[in-house]
Amino acid sequence: MIRAFVFPGQGSQAVGMGRELAEAFPAARLVFQEVDDALQQHLSRLMFEGPESDLTLTENAQPALMAVSVAVVRAIEGEGGLALAGKGAFVAGHSLGEYSALAAVRAFSLADAARLLKRRGQAMQRAVPVGAGAMAALLGLDLEQARAVAEEAAQGEVCDTANDNAPGQVVVSGDRAAVERAIKLAADRGARRSIMLPVSAPFHCALMQPAAEIMDEALRAAPPAPPTLPVVANVTATATSDPATIREQLVEQVTAMVRWRESVQYMKEQGVDTVIELGAGKVLSGLVKRIDRDLATMAAATPAEVEAVLKSF
Repeated sequence: MIRAFVFPGQGSQAVGMGRELAEAFPAARLVFQEVDDALQQHLSRLMFEGPESDLTLTENAQPALMAVSVAVVRAIEGEGGLALAGKGAFVAGHSLGEYSALAAVRAFSLADAARLLKRRGQAMQRAVPVGAGAMAALLGLDLEQARAVAEEAAQGEVCDTANDNAPGQVVVSGDRAAVERAIKLAADRGARRSIMLPVSAPFHCALMQPAAEIMDEALRAAPPAPPTLPVVANVTATATSDPATIREQLVEQVTAMVRWRESVQYMKEQGVDTVIELGAGKVLSGLVKRIDRDLATMAAATPAEVEAVLKSF
């Protein structure tokens, strides 16, 4: 069995996430306490109790999802007396999940990852006035079809492909009017349907350039160390362990497309046969199955699921 560990992105958050982990595993409790201390914020209380409206704010959701993912990792390592690096070939994360992956393989300290994601969330939210941007999932179109729709819809505004999630699931992002035009064009090009996403900013498009500049500065102040496993980057869909390359890719990632479909295909080509999602929800497990049904998947977000992963090792 050749495993890859993957880490979810924004949209997987839910009130109550991580609470059972904290109750069951001392190592998980320590993760939540360390993140609270690093941010000087009771983020764990917000995760466990809500309100949902505050948890879904980008600047809270991003470090919160990372905290749950790392809590799962530490629970697995603590209970099994092992290191993740000895049990897998790669790590990868969807958007903010790339920071979770890097924290899981010790490229970032937990405190630095939390502070970087807080900064990233704030910068992404502030890059575009609320309501001025939008994102939409175009279902039933492949990447090239979605790119053509985005280019035609732009009409002098920004409309970029933001996420290539799985075959027939591509997300576009940009100025609201341009994204609305893309939805209409997609219907004419044979899209099964298109869905405006409930997000507070247009992520992974050119409008995020101010946030990329902020993250360039932040990552110079807190650069990554060499990871204990290679990281498959969103922007290249290939693996690297070079800290300077990782830093550059994290800056580029703010405005660039998340190449998730290609990332999963790359790991399969390198011999991976099992993909284990560590963190809240099962979004990535579902996408992996849509990308390649031959890949086995597992997900761990609860104590019972942690035990099941440990038994699979």
